[in-house]
Amino acid sequence: MSDTPTQLFIGGTWTDAADGAVLPVHDPATGETVRRVADAGAKDARLAEDAAVRAQEAWARTAPRARSGILRRAHEIVLDRTDALARLMTAEMGKPLAEARGEVAYAAEFFRWFSEEAVRIDGGHGVLPDGRTRMLLSRRPVGPCLLITPWNFPLAMGARKIAPAVAAGCTMVHKPAPQTPLSSLALAAILEEAGLPDGVLNVVTTSRAAEVCEPLLRGGRIRKLSFTGSTAVGRLLLAQCADTVVRTSMELGGNAPFIVFDDADLDAAVDGAMIAKMRNMGEACTAANRFFVHRTVAEEFSRRLARRMEALVVGPGTRDGVDVGPLIDAAGRAKVEELVADAVRRGARVLTGGRTPQGPGCFYPPTVLTDVSPDSALMSTEIFGPVAAILTFDDEDEVVRRANDTPWGLVGYLYTEGLDRGLRVGERLETGMVGLNTGLVSNPAAPFGGVKQSGLGREGGRVGIEEFLEYQYMAVPIR
Repeated sequence: MSDTPTQLFIGGTWTDAADGAVLPVHDPATGETVRRVADAGAKDARLAEDAAVRAQEAWARTAPRARSGILRRAHEIVLDRTDALARLMTAEMGKPLAEARGEVAYAAEFFRWFSEEAVRIDGGHGVLPDGRTRMLLSRRPVGPCLLITPWNFPLAMGARKIAPAVAAGCTMVHKPAPQTPLSSLALAAILEEAGLPDGVLNVVTTSRAAEVCEPLLRGGRIRKLSFTGSTAVGRLLLAQCADTVVRTSMELGGNAPFIVFDDADLDAAVDGAMIAKMRNMGEACTAANRFFVHRTVAEEFSRRLARRMEALVVGPGTRDGVDVGPLIDAAGRAKVEELVADAVRRGARVLTGGRTPQGPGCFYPPTVLTDVSPDSALMSTEIFGPVAAILTFDDEDEVVRRANDTPWGLVGYLYTEGLDRGLRVGERLETGMVGLNTGLVSNPAAPFGGVKQSGLGREGGRVGIEEFLEYQYMAVPIR
């Protein structure tokens, strides 16, 4: 960790904030300050934007194979430094080391995937129906981009945005979450080592997001915003993008249903529930939020899930044998505490967990609630914590209606042994992604994103690079 940069990365140079401000980074397992990094202001943001704009033309002309080679080298360096990067993530956001190592592999795969997509950008050629004009279609980078990433997957979310931008030929200003700046700075250092030219990637760590981002979005030189975060913040950013018609990709909040039918393999369903609920301590937009279990199997499913959740070991992510690390901060834990308390006041039963432990750190125990009232706040709120809320249902139409009764539509999960039912229900869910008999949908080779208020556009997969490309049509008369 001592080798991780703590300065801003602007135009290929590591530099302090113009006003000398610094931002403390806290370990959520202890509350202690682990490092201090530069805290950028508006002047730093303008310098980063200037660097990205200056670099754009030359970077767009760079050979696709050269861009591909940089991404492939970054992939190899990230994997070579798995342990150091994992420990860095655990220190700044708390996830257990085993999960952090998994995220390093996940992040690295975005660099490999888009290294392959970089050399597959193509256009088209044809003759228009009148027979008098040839049509030439070419693809070109959209231009300088602002990338805003969250704290819950700090390495992977950076890689998921940076890799396709590099592949497409776009320059970038990257603003990571203030809770987890170290992972992003480490990533910038790796890309610098991999040969990324000066100014292509600029990283501004800051606690002053509005001061840094709004002028960039309203200024007219940033042509693309890619944001991952809450729906509320996403709405504000969309409004700021309207003035200069900035192209946007938005990966926003979720309220994922997890449906267990009466014919489901309960062992498999519980396994899937543990992944969908407990990945990253439940601090994931893809986390299962509302468990709808058929009335005939609800008691058994709840019992098995509670037993599995109760067996999880809670503690600092660096400690051997720990399954569940701390939540990101005191505010995040307080939100989970209040959601559980509200559900209990409305009649929910606590099968396991539900009590905040004493001592330092932002820990909260894995919790299972049954008899949850549909009016409970956690039914209409993204929990972002290790809480499984179970409700029962009786028939297919009912559960589809209830699952879709939300402004969000990122992902849904369903378990059934009937393929016809699985496909039928999956197609009726108003979500951008569906896990059928699986609790994990995220993969760099698949398009990630939602519908309704869960976002705009897709990241990953073959379509991921499309978000950073424009079409140009050229008409050529036939002589």
